Amino acid sequence: MQRRDFCLGALGALGASLMLTNTAWAADTYPSRAVRIIVPYAAGGGPDVMMRQFGPKLSATLGQPVVVENKVGAGGVLAAQYVANTAADGYTALLGSNSHLIQKALQPTLAFDPINDFVPVTVIATSPTVLVVSASSPYKTVQDLIDALRAQPGKLNYASGGIGSGAHLSGATFVTLLKADALHVPFKGSVEIPISLTRGDTDFAFTIAGTAIPQVQSGMLRALAVTSREPLAELPNIPTLHSILHDDLAIQEFWFGFWLPKNAPAEAVAKLFRATTTALNDPAVKSMFEAAGTRAIQSDSPDAFAAFVRSENQKWAEIIKLTGTTAG
Repeated sequence: MQRRDFCLGALGALGASLMLTNTAWAADTYPSRAVRIIVPYAAGGGPDVMMRQFGPKLSATLGQPVVVENKVGAGGVLAAQYVANTAADGYTALLGSNSHLIQKALQPTLAFDPINDFVPVTVIATSPTVLVVSASSPYKTVQDLIDALRAQPGKLNYASGGIGSGAHLSGATFVTLLKADALHVPFKGSVEIPISLTRGDTDFAFTIAGTAIPQVQSGMLRALAVTSREPLAELPNIPTLHSILHDDLAIQEFWFGFWLPKNAPAEAVAKLFRATTTALNDPAVKSMFEAAGTRAIQSDSPDAFAAFVRSENQKWAEIIKLTGTTAG
């Protein structure tokens, strides 16, 4: 009996040892296949272009292919819900942003929680928005637009890539600070904004700098102001909105970062963090981001990014309250 018990115990110990060895081997070999980055923005928009340019650099430091997939709709909600419900194995990440915090604040019943359903890995970039109009618009300056808004209450409208998007909140903030009245026109994605402006369907918009700059440089749109604290080198002679309105709420930077589903393996979080920050330190990446009006930044650690996300969640909830922005 003792010999049988000993043999069973030895076999059990061997099995446990093999399981531990296999677990350690699996962790040590992450990633062993392609990692998907789910982008909640339309193909061709600034964040999508940024991620597709960054993807090969990240792939080189990660040691596996990085596949960028677009899941557009509901201001980023569809992509967030999709990633929140995927396997928490480290192979599917969301390009998260403050737009997801805004969406949840506007719609508390949404079936995802940006704070509790994800593990923040690191922020990768920050970008202001640009106040733009069609190149053929009668508004040559911000003051021209302000005068029109005040002279025609409720007659002008502004475009966005969806309710709760950065363009929506920037437009709502602008109108609120002016104590003006303008109609919000949400589209399915940001790529529809310039089309609506050039057709004359909408009067003005705030678009992410990475989207706006090429369209301004091509002559399609006219830039009137930027929401960064300082002017953008890529848009010389374009003032900051803060310098005109003299209110800190006019300074709005929109950031992007990687989120994994909750319960993702700690080793996957750590390795994706190291690979991402290594890629972000490449001078070529910094130059690439800056050329599009985006600044490459990184978190000190996943915990630091998580703390930043929590603080941003409170900040944007306060902005929504102050502007009276609703999901309707």
